Order: sequence, then C-alpha cells, then structure tokens
Amino acid sequence: MPTISLVRDDLFNALGKSYTDDEFQDVCFAFGIELDEITTEGELASKDGGSKGKGGADGGAVVYKIDVPANRYDILCMEGLSRALRIFLELDTAPSYRKVEPTDNGGTRTVMSVEASTASIRPFVACAILRDMTFDPLVYKSFIDLQEHLHRNICRRRTLVAIGTHDLDTLQGPFRYTAADPASIQFSPLTSDDGRIFNAKELLDFYRTDESAKHLSPYTDIIYEAPRYPVLYDSRGTVLSLPPVINGRHSRITLQTRNVFIECTATDKTKANIVLDTVVTMFSQHCARPFTVEPVDVVYEGRELSVETTPLLSTRKVSAKMSEIEGLVGRDLGPELVCQLCNKMQLGPASYHAETDTVVVTVPPTRSDVLHAVDVIEDVAIAFGYNNLPIKVPGTLTVGAPLPINAFSDLLRDEIARAGYLEVLTHGLCSRAENFAKLRRPETKAVSLSNPANEEYEIVRTTLLPGLLKVLQHNRAAQVKDGLRFFEISDVVLRDDHTDVGAKNIRRLVASSTSMVAGFESIHGLVDRVMMLVQIGPTEAYAGNSMRGEERMAVLKDKIQYYIVPSDDPAFFRGRCADVILVEDGGKSKPLKVGTFGVLHPEVLKAYDIPFPTSMLEIDLEPLM
Repeated sequence: MPTISLVRDDLFNALGKSYTDDEFQDVCFAFGIELDEITTEGELASKDGGSKGKGGADGGAVVYKIDVPANRYDILCMEGLSRALRIFLELDTAPSYRKVEPTDNGGTRTVMSVEASTASIRPFVACAILRDMTFDPLVYKSFIDLQEHLHRNICRRRTLVAIGTHDLDTLQGPFRYTAADPASIQFSPLTSDDGRIFNAKELLDFYRTDESAKHLSPYTDIIYEAPRYPVLYDSRGTVLSLPPVINGRHSRITLQTRNVFIECTATDKTKANIVLDTVVTMFSQHCARPFTVEPVDVVYEGRELSVETTPLLSTRKVSAKMSEIEGLVGRDLGPELVCQLCNKMQLGPASYHAETDTVVVTVPPTRSDVLHAVDVIEDVAIAFGYNNLPIKVPGTLTVGAPLPINAFSDLLRDEIARAGYLEVLTHGLCSRAENFAKLRRPETKAVSLSNPANEEYEIVRTTLLPGLLKVLQHNRAAQVKDGLRFFEISDVVLRDDHTDVGAKNIRRLVASSTSMVAGFESIHGLVDRVMMLVQIGPTEAYAGNSMRGEERMAVLKDKIQYYIVPSDDPAFFRGRCADVILVEDGGKSKPLKVGTFGVLHPEVLKAYDIPFPTSMLEIDLEPLM
C-alpha cells in the first residue's frame, strides 16, 4: 500500500476540523485507510540523513504517515484525501469537474501534434491546461508529491506513463511530440542549476554515473538503448521534456507560475488518461474557477481517430442490485440509505430504480478504481461502517483440509528425511540448456517466458533434475566422505493441449546420492523404500524367489505392483540406470512408466561441474497415491 506523509496541522486546516490522534485514527479506519505512524519532520529528516526540520529541538511539525489503498489514486495527495474525507464526513459535497474552452487566442484550443515516429517507443500522449492556478509552498510540494506517488504506482516507475508539468507562459504553442536522434536533442535539464546544455545521450550517461542524479538513473534504462528518443517541443523549438527521464529547465514550475501545461506520455493510453484526470481533478481546486480544466487537442499523424481531446473527465454509470448489496452487507438498508452512502463515497448522484430493483451510481473521473458492482457494494459497506455490520455464525460449516496430493507429499517428505536425505527447494524456472542440453536430452516443447529477465529463467522446468544438480554444484566444496544426500518434492510443468491453459502441473520426487563411489544401490534402496511406504509391492518376477512364501502371497494380492527395466535415458550411464514401471491386476493392464533412477552420465556431471559420482531418482507421485 502506498504511504503518504502529511503535516497534521495542514491536514486539519484542509479538513476544517481538528482531531486528537485517536479520533483521527478512528476516522481513517472508518474510511478504509490506516494511520500507520505519527512522527515529526525532524525524525523524517534524520531518517533521510538530513538535519532536523523546522521547529529545532522539538523535532518540528507533527507528521501523519497514512497508508492508502493502492488503487485509490485520488487520495495520494493532501487535496484528494482532505476532499474525500470532507465528503465522507458530510462536511462537503462532491464537486463537478468541467472542461472549459479557452478564452484567449480566439477561443482556439492548444494543439499537440504526435508524429508517427513515436509509435515504436512511446506512442501516446494526453495533455491538459490548468489556468490561473495559485501556488504556495504547501500546494507546490503536494503537486510534486502526487506526481512522484503516481510514478511509483500506476505509472510503474514511468515505464507506462511519465508526467511532465510546465509553466505555459514560458512556452509557445502548438506543441510537437516526436522521436529524434539522441545527438540532435539539445537542452538544459531541470536538474542543471548552472544552465548547462546536454544532448540527450550525454545527459543519460551523466545521470547513470553522477551520484547527485542517482534518483533518475533507473529511468534512463527505459530508453537508453533506443535508436530514437521521445521528446516534446514547442513551436519555437524549445524542449519541454525528454520523457520519461526529465523535464526541461526552461519551462519549470515555480511559485509564480499561473498557467500549467500538463503532458503525460505513455505506452498505455488508458493509464495515461487516468493519470491526467487524477492530476487535473486534484489541483484544479486551486484555479480561479475551481474544478475547471482547459482541454487540448492531440493530433496523431497517420493513425485512425487522428484527433483526441484530453483530458477525458468522463463519468459513467454502474448499477448494483439491492438484493446483492443487502446480501453482502448483511443488513436491510433500504434504497434511500444506500443512495446516501454512495454519495458519501463520491459515487453520486445515486438513484434507485424500482422496476429493476437496482441502485445506479455515477462514477466520477477521480474513481477509476470502481470497475464493477462489487466495488459499489464495498463502498456502501465502508460508508455504513464495518463496525456496524452484524456479527453472525455462518450458516454453513466448512473445515479446511490439504489437497490429497499435498498431504501425501508431506508424509513422504517426513519419511525420506528419516532415511537420511536433506530437503531442498529450488527455482521453478531454468534455462533451456539446463533443462535439455546439459542433461543430454533432446529439446522438447516447454512453457516459455515471453520476456525472461535473464537466460537462467527462460522456461518452466519439465524435470526436477537441474535444480538438484545446481544445489550439488554449489556444495561441491563440502566433505563428501560420508556422502551428500538431497531430495525435493515439487511440481514440474508440462505442455498439454487438452487443458484450458495448455499446460499442467505434475508433482514429482527427485533425490540424489553423492559420494566417492557411484551409490547406485543407495538410490535403488530409496525406490524400494518409497514403494513400501505407499504399499505398492514388487511383481513376483522382480521380487525373486528369495522372498518367504507368505510375503510373496501378500505381494500377489496387491492390485498395483511395480518392477524395473533397463533405461535408455541419456542423462544416465547406460547399463547403470532403470525405469520404474507400474502394472495393475497382476500385469494384465498396460505398463506405466512413473520414473527413472541410476548413475548420472559423466558428461552431465561435467556440465554441472560436479566432481563426484552421483546417482539420482526422479519419479511421478500422483500414480503412487
């Protein structure tokens, strides 16, 4: 959950009411947020490595650190939170957000032209203008903080959306958004106090190495390797910004700024519009005409629907059945009360339609988190008060229990550990080479990652052997005089066109025995021990005549039996490996191969840099249940 830090006195001034700490904590709980910590500016500054804040020895002003839901972008700043709380406490009503046409320049809208070259790197942009804004230090800080919170949250650290804000009076429209050669982009960035001019490549190199710019360094990776960088110009060729990294110094926002031009470049158009709507709805309250915003025409070159007007500031209707509302809340609320509760959560005006027994709410542009009727019901429950919900014993009694395969796996883990094996847990992803080539196995279809973080995580494993072999590799310096024994019970994933998702999970056991000698008999003994535990006996031919008569009779009565046959698995040493076969009804059914065990091939050991002989077992567990 995002955490916002607000000075208590400033927050109470915005609310128009003061509270004790306990009272405000109750207000937060009722609204569905949490007062996480009460601290001071001095303590926050000392944590950040700075000096104490204003107030000297007393630590400065009291600061509330408040946790808010990750999808409530509208309460990530002082303006949004105080407005939402005032409406929730019925001290105010929800405002109406309006787009107003420009009064200067003959009433012609500002235009942002988007060139086709941006399609390959950052294809979308949404813009708006806030006229006659009044900044003071508190508003300015809140304005910057909201952008940072949005960048960390919905913007996914600027990979999806990057916000640029500019002093419109320092620029000349119309504006142009293009992708250009990095060397041709020359400007002085916002961070350049001395006015130094960089080209775009030099600037990114500077941010990647300079200690003072380490907060910008992660964003350079987004475009660093691209042949062309996105850039915004005004009609005079002044650079507004180099998204998603930095704005230009020329159009920086100051306390004297009155007209603000906002641009959001993006790879996701929907999120760009949400971010722009959030910024303008939060700070349009500081305009001379509160809650108004001037739209901008965005013209896309060479694309369908070439002209779009932003911001959208769209409202929409969402309906919820009264029976579902009252059923989930657990109280008979009545349509009138439900509509009042919706208004408290900025979902008004809400109305009741008797013919369909539904409540229809109006979702404002600030509530992008409301997607479904269930979201409306949740807000009704919050507004009604969770502490006011009835406490009752459920009408049905359910008792949790593990899945049979999990219960079986846990029992088997205990027994194998008692046999002297140490359990490990390895990654479910591996490289193709580890899964196939290093095991001397032909490559087959596997579930692949479309954009792996690195070559070690290319596919979902189809065998547990690589994970255990890498454990042995990392423990090769250990003393093996008495042997190293490891095991793992986990899932592999195999392609299966008969399932909905095209793949299925298979639970398997893998075990290894490493010592100065091959240890085939040790891993063979584990196979027999596992079969004894699951009460699957050997066939008469496999058991041999050494068994006593009564034991042989008991085996013959088993419905499922097993035997082993020589294996040709290339991962193992030929002649020193075997397949485990299950049969039913005394061998009348079709044999089923469930696993393989034996001495690993020397080439496999060399590929994993394991210097000692090793025997391994891998077996499917579900057929043994």
